[in-house]
Amino acid sequence: MADQDVAADEQVIEAVLEVADDLAELARVRRWARTALEDVPGWELDEVILVLDELVSNALRHGTPPRRVRLMRKTDWLRIEVEDSCVDAACPRPASDTGGRGLTLIESCAMLWGQDQRETGKVVWAELTPATTSS
Repeated sequence: MADQDVAADEQVIEAVLEVADDLAELARVRRWARTALEDVPGWELDEVILVLDELVSNALRHGTPPRRVRLMRKTDWLRIEVEDSCVDAACPRPASDTGGRGLTLIESCAMLWGQDQRETGKVVWAELTPATTSS
């Protein structure tokens, strides 16, 4: 499941969203996540949305359909996974006027991030520890 040790007796809450092949989907993904994570406080939710938005944006720009977003959470732990069918690894590129800062941004916000290669594509993921009022 996750690379972080999480209490075995705690239930993982999972939400999954299929993402269409359109950059306009970013707004829908953000709304969906804000609803799913409504109990995460202010600036922490903004940081989660920032990481989510960057992962989905990368999948839309550089990945191939189908694409799926998964949020998995327990108290004080959240994992964002963005799956696409591109078998090429997500690689940081040098920063420029047109981009190249996304994975650096994710690295600065997440406690862990990485990717899992599969025969059918890849999953780029990030783990954060936002405070919650409930799980």
